[in-house]
Amino acid sequence: MSGGMDSCVTAAIAARDYNIAALHASYGQRTEARELRSFHALADHFGVVERLVVQLDYFSKIGGSSLTDTRLTVRDADLAGTGIPNTYVPFRNAHFLSIATSWAEVLGATKIFIGAVFEDSSGYPDCRPEYYDAMNSVIRAGTRPETNITIETPLIYLKKSDIVKRGMELHAPLDRTWSCYRDSDAACGVCDSCALRLRAFQEAGMDDPIAYANKPEYLRI
Repeated sequence: MSGGMDSCVTAAIAARDYNIAALHASYGQRTEARELRSFHALADHFGVVERLVVQLDYFSKIGGSSLTDTRLTVRDADLAGTGIPNTYVPFRNAHFLSIATSWAEVLGATKIFIGAVFEDSSGYPDCRPEYYDAMNSVIRAGTRPETNITIETPLIYLKKSDIVKRGMELHAPLDRTWSCYRDSDAACGVCDSCALRLRAFQEAGMDDPIAYANKPEYLRI
């Protein structure tokens, strides 16, 4: 659970049927302290007792992403672009899922929920459905024979605006979430993550409850 909108709605979906344990990774991203604050606020809302916060400092040493390498610039959003933005952290989700699998096996958990979105997001390669199919095969091959853990991606085919609507239906605390890649006081409104989030709320006809320094119109033409 990153503390963002997608992980919040995913947690709300999971909490309907399961007692949830919450994992958060700080990996040297620019807004890691703000995201951690949102993680605990969301975990408090869902009544989560089992929480695991891990520090993956090596991503800053690996570099290659504007989220973790201060020599790179978090660019303004280009929602019409088709390339992978420089905010992509190389193979990041595999690290998250590996930790989640280790913890799930210890807890005796059967599901790992992750708020990956494929159809209406930044186009990150580790958010594709086939990626999670492959990871489920890896989990089956690499855990105890009696272990039965599967990754669940309930949002993966949804548009962001549908995720907003689903969150409202589930009374998910979207006001406690944080998505901005750049800033921690007021969201910048112009990075890729802010733009996708704002467009989703605008398309859903709802006002985003978090504070923004700038709130451009991103409605699709």
